[in-house]
Amino acid sequence: MHLLVRETHSLEEAESVVDLGQTPADLVLLSFSDSDLGAWAAAWSAARPGLPSLRLANLSRLAHPMSVDLYIDRVIAKARCVIVRLLGGLDYWRYGVEEVVAACRSRGIALVLLPGEGGDDPRLSPLSSVGEEMRHRFAALFAQGGPVNATRALALAAHLAGKGADQGLTAEPFPLAGQHDLGLVEGAGRPLAALVFYRSYLLSGDMAPINALAAAIAGHGMNVRALYVGSLKEPEAADFIARRLAAWRPAVVLNATGFSARRDGDAGSPLDTAGVPVLQLVLAGSTREAWAASKRGLSQTDLAMQVALPELDGRLLAGAISFKAEEADVPELEYRRRAHTPDSAGIAAAAARAAGWVRLGRTAKLERRIAIILSDYPGAGGQIAHAVGLDALASVAEILGLLRSDGYAAGDQDVHAETLAQALCHAPPQPFLALSDYRRHLARLPQTVQEKLEAAWGAPEEDPACAGGAFTLRLARFGHILVAVQPDRGREGTRKALYHDPDTPPCHAYVAFYLWLREEAGIDALIHLGTHGTLEWLPGKSVALSDTCFPALLTGRLPVIYPFIVNNPGEAAAAKRRLGAVMIGHLTPALGPAGVSGTAAALEKLIDEYAAADGLDRRRTALLQGEILRRAASDGLLAESGVAPGTSDEDALARLDAYLCDVKDLQIRDGLHVFGRAPPAPLRDKLLDALIRTCPNVAPAELAARLDRSAEGEHQALLAALDARFVPPGPAGAPTRGRADVLPTGRNLYTIDPRAVPTRSAVVLAEAAAAELLRRHLQDHGDWPRAIVIDLWGSATMRTGGEDLALALILMGARPLWDEGSNRVTGIEILPLAILDRPRIDVTLRISGLFRDAFEPQIALFDAAVRAVAARDEPDAASNPLAMAAKGLTGAALRRATTRIFGAAPGRYGANVTAALEEGRWKARSDLGADYLQGSASAYGQGLDGTADRQGFAERVRAADAFVHSQDHREIDLLDSLDFAAHAGGFAAAAESLGRTPALYHSDTSQPEAPKVRALVEEIALIVRARAANPAWIAGMMTHGYRGGAEIARTLDGLFGFAATLPSRLDRQFDLLFAATLGDDAVDRFLAQANPAAREAMIARFAEAMRRGLWHPRSNEAAARLSGEGS
Repeated sequence: MHLLVRETHSLEEAESVVDLGQTPADLVLLSFSDSDLGAWAAAWSAARPGLPSLRLANLSRLAHPMSVDLYIDRVIAKARCVIVRLLGGLDYWRYGVEEVVAACRSRGIALVLLPGEGGDDPRLSPLSSVGEEMRHRFAALFAQGGPVNATRALALAAHLAGKGADQGLTAEPFPLAGQHDLGLVEGAGRPLAALVFYRSYLLSGDMAPINALAAAIAGHGMNVRALYVGSLKEPEAADFIARRLAAWRPAVVLNATGFSARRDGDAGSPLDTAGVPVLQLVLAGSTREAWAASKRGLSQTDLAMQVALPELDGRLLAGAISFKAEEADVPELEYRRRAHTPDSAGIAAAAARAAGWVRLGRTAKLERRIAIILSDYPGAGGQIAHAVGLDALASVAEILGLLRSDGYAAGDQDVHAETLAQALCHAPPQPFLALSDYRRHLARLPQTVQEKLEAAWGAPEEDPACAGGAFTLRLARFGHILVAVQPDRGREGTRKALYHDPDTPPCHAYVAFYLWLREEAGIDALIHLGTHGTLEWLPGKSVALSDTCFPALLTGRLPVIYPFIVNNPGEAAAAKRRLGAVMIGHLTPALGPAGVSGTAAALEKLIDEYAAADGLDRRRTALLQGEILRRAASDGLLAESGVAPGTSDEDALARLDAYLCDVKDLQIRDGLHVFGRAPPAPLRDKLLDALIRTCPNVAPAELAARLDRSAEGEHQALLAALDARFVPPGPAGAPTRGRADVLPTGRNLYTIDPRAVPTRSAVVLAEAAAAELLRRHLQDHGDWPRAIVIDLWGSATMRTGGEDLALALILMGARPLWDEGSNRVTGIEILPLAILDRPRIDVTLRISGLFRDAFEPQIALFDAAVRAVAARDEPDAASNPLAMAAKGLTGAALRRATTRIFGAAPGRYGANVTAALEEGRWKARSDLGADYLQGSASAYGQGLDGTADRQGFAERVRAADAFVHSQDHREIDLLDSLDFAAHAGGFAAAAESLGRTPALYHSDTSQPEAPKVRALVEEIALIVRARAANPAWIAGMMTHGYRGGAEIARTLDGLFGFAATLPSRLDRQFDLLFAATLGDDAVDRFLAQANPAAREAMIARFAEAMRRGLWHPRSNEAAARLSGEGS
């Protein structure tokens, strides 16, 4: 009998090894809480003559197993009593607990394992060496806190160490929650700000940030009252906070506690009780120096506990108000207390943000001045007011009508989308800020910012938007409501290249616009409409921004309200965190089967006729078969269906029939959503059908009710935000992928707990995707792939719980491990080859910038799995190519050989290909391949964190047998954005430049229980046939005027991007798209009238495709029409 051992590794192995350098002592206290450690240090210092020696250490510094081993060997093994307090429970320090327990048991050392706030972990009791009564006494002493209880806990520990008698003292009670007197004088008639903070700060004297913030808020003319709490999860404390807030009725709540405080059911958090915005404060666990040097801004612990989890409660991020700093050394303890040090800039920003919300709420509706900002992203011709899945112009008209009916000064007449299109897309720009006024406002910005602007753009008067001594922009005014198009972030010729540039500041006109809104126009709130603009992507940290990070610098105190498509959690999270915005989720467009038209429809009827005649009239069936195949070949359908030369007629007909079914059944969007407007009945029914099909566990009547509440929910959320009222939170996800929980829309979007990625369900679904991917590769190539590159995106990870990451682990023969209580991922296990029953695949991840910013622990997890697989000594070397690559290597050579995570450099986003495609800055496909390699050349993993390694990434591309990009829902497709071509096509161009032609796969997991893997060119052909050239889809877009024309044109850009980057030709797809758009007289007239700029852009793009040899039109008509337009 042979035992198959599963090798396991914890996440902590990815941490750095730390030697605290402490010497032995009688007592040892380990805790994640600096408040615990500081309280014991103070108590010991006050009573040191009568106490044994003591060592203190923060568990966060003992994360790596080797750090634990060192500390046990040098300190714990020689102690008499060890106390470990585990905030979060056993699984937050599992390896450490196991080793400490073993050391203490073998040496007879007293060991007390205690939970943190919020309840016991029953697994700790049997691991402790003391009885339950003693353990509960310690737990109560820590839970009550304060100097007296710290002194008593020390005395009790001394007793367990044999250094004193047990005096029987128990915990001195201190309320779990209460009001703290800030010593501030309240003024009559002032609005009230409620400040909630942890009780431990009060008990440990760590109140400097809270006191400083309270004073800053008071400086804005507000009264401030403070409440302390042990944990908002503790029912008694939560009830106290809820009752007090309900009685006070504050205008704003500022919260300095972490985690989510949501109660069971729909009760929400106790902080919601006041019904006003809840601003989340960050008291960072890092030093200010570490924060200043970091592009991410916060550690992953702070990001999870103080940002992502509070978002589940609908809180709005107000930034970091303090950082940890070491105080005076206590030599006898070999310890320095770390306390929160106020950050003056962060406190000023948080106070100003609070004051901005209060001002908005206290201003009468008739007097409120609101700016509605429309995106100019992606900056191509005819794409003004772009928003994913949203008719932004019609939505503005809807919002203006809503505001007018709610008592706002929003003009006297109804406004239509056509009027807005004329004013914002066609009319000449208007002056909005005099150059002299801009210089005055500019001079108030930080000096470093002024210097960056001048270095990048020169003098303000050199800006192209500056004319006649003033900056100009397209805008429209409707009473006190201003509607404007967001200015160019840079210059006309470099729009796309600068969208995500982490170094280049926005141009003077951009800065002038936001300064004007704040300082001159008297705007009370910003509504950024639709997914997405450029403000949230300006240079600066990913989260916890500084006063020189441009998103924070330009918005200042202004409340930001951001209607955003509900299925894009990644980009919603970026905007939410960098702008402190209320992200109001809106519906996706209707989704339904594409159907067939034209030749495809005729062939479907012939196939039906063939099936009816089969077996009855052989001559007739033979004639029908020949006619069907002839027509299908002529129209390109035979090639699209994958029929190879030499295929029998019967097999060809079967493939064609299956392909036509795929086209007919493909789910495609129908039109665009209008914010706050219920879909018309036919579209509503179509979307409901899609929901019923994909959400089988929810009753159809319930789905219908949720869908029908969405429009009103969007209305009410916008009005609530503008009233400075609390907007309830809601999840983000794709509704037609089984996510009925995202309905009704109109809630403040949140994403998932990053610590749980990949989730258990994600692994189950990824197993099906892995099986289908390997099946397809075996079918195509007759062998297992040795190496695969996976295109891993942050938004998809948030939507699916990490299915793509789970896919990568499964292909390597690894699986995540989870904490049983919290579902937090704690490590990985490596499956033996005998269980895997196939070779391990060498997987490289090409991660997006959003994934890099949001999922640092998952980067560490995958890197740990790679290194574990590489270290395995397995008998069949061919079954583990990764181990073969690493064999015999050590040090830097081993690190380089096992680097399998690459992406854009820190602070950068995208694949570095889109700008070249949009602006025509390329001559050969190899140029685009070089751009992709350069834009993906930063390595991530242990000891790397963005290290430049272009050669290393090129080696991974060269070694790849296949590339895979997954699409987890059908609410978008490959031709919706050039970014898809930049990533998948960019890889293909890079591989070709390196002499390789790997398989390019598109994994469709929109029906996760039945994934489909197609070749990339097959997917492109399917999308063109089913959507882009589908008269029904085009007709739906034509109902949206200017914005519909923009969507039609945008599809061509996606097709062009793939034609430019892939080795396969897409002539037939260009033919189909031209015939359905510019080649169709009715569609051409529509474009000429509704969006002439989009039509001109299409003419130019088709002509460029011909000029570059990417498209050889099948007929002369296309070339003749384009030639006529060009002349």
